[in-house]
Amino acid sequence: MSDTAPTAARTEAQTMLIAFDGSPEARRALTYAAEFLRPRRVEILTAWEPVHRQAARAVSMSGLRQADWSPSGEGEDPAYTEARETCREGVNLAESLGLQPRAHMVECATSIWSAIVDAAKELRVDLIVSGTRATSGFRGFWQTSTSENVIQNCGVPVFVVPPAEEEPDADC
Repeated sequence: MSDTAPTAARTEAQTMLIAFDGSPEARRALTYAAEFLRPRRVEILTAWEPVHRQAARAVSMSGLRQADWSPSGEGEDPAYTEARETCREGVNLAESLGLQPRAHMVECATSIWSAIVDAAKELRVDLIVSGTRATSGFRGFWQTSTSENVIQNCGVPVFVVPPAEEEPDADC
């Protein structure tokens, strides 16, 4: 048998990272990975961006002057709270599909795709699973594809699941 042929023992020992943001595309990717790849253990990763960075990015894109704002306010960052709940949803979905998940959250400093790539390197994963919104045309010009950037920068195989086909309108 060839050294490159997968074996049952090699498959079980492999590490699969599933990028999970709570979107229908991420849920679909997780479900497809469980069905087609049949992993046993998975790493569920939710990348999040603090509210103060989201606000700064939005203001800088608008051309308005950015107000001074300190992220050390009272209480927990709402983006972190939401990301923690999203990650928990991913773990629950993975468990319902018969998988053994471990939860990971990573704060992204620059972009979601780079946070996924960095986490994949740190966790030394063998495969990354991601959904995609399949944005194209004018909208795709302004919104970079997370899955495309992961593929180009991660150095490991990536299993990308497209969005579900939309139902044609009955009026058409």
